[in-house]
Amino acid sequence: MTIKKETLKKMSRQLLLDRGVTTKDIAELVYFLQEKYVQDLTLDMCLENVEAVLNKREVQNAILTGIQLDIAAENHQVLEPLQEILETDEGLYGIDEILALSIVNIYGSIGFTNYGYIDKVKPGILEKLNSHEGNQVHTFLDDIVGAIAAAAASRLAHSEPDRLNENQ
Repeated sequence: MTIKKETLKKMSRQLLLDRGVTTKDIAELVYFLQEKYVQDLTLDMCLENVEAVLNKREVQNAILTGIQLDIAAENHQVLEPLQEILETDEGLYGIDEILALSIVNIYGSIGFTNYGYIDKVKPGILEKLNSHEGNQVHTFLDDIVGAIAAAAASRLAHSEPDRLNENQ
C-alpha cells in the first residue's frame, strides 16, 4: 500500500510547523542564498520554490523520517550510543547530512554547493535550530531545513535563464 501524497504533504508540513519552522523561514534562507545572483529577487519567488520542493514525495519522506528520529531522541527512545549521538548532534555522525542530501540531490549540483555553504554559516532559522537550547533535538531537522532551502535555491537558479529570456 502506498500512502496518499496529500497525507504525506499535510503531515510533513505540520511537523515542520510543530517544530517551529515556517515556509517563510525557509524562503528567507533561499533569499539569503540567491540574492546576489537573481535580479529582482523577491521573497514570494523564494516561497514559490520552497513550496515546489515541499511538494516532492522524497522531501516529505525525509521530513517525516528525520523529525521522527529527533522526537524519538527527545523522548529517550533510542538505544545507546545512538541516543547520546543524536542528543548532542555529534559532529562525526553524518547520517543527518546524508538524509538531507537526498533532498538536495533533486535539483542538481548547485544544490550541493548551496547546502554545504548554508550548513556551514547557519543563517536565520538554522542558527536557532542548531543552538541546542531547550529540550528539543534538531539533529536531523536543521539539515533537512537547510537542504530544502538549498534545493529551492537550486530550482530558482535553474529557472532564472528562462525567466530572463521571457523578459527580453
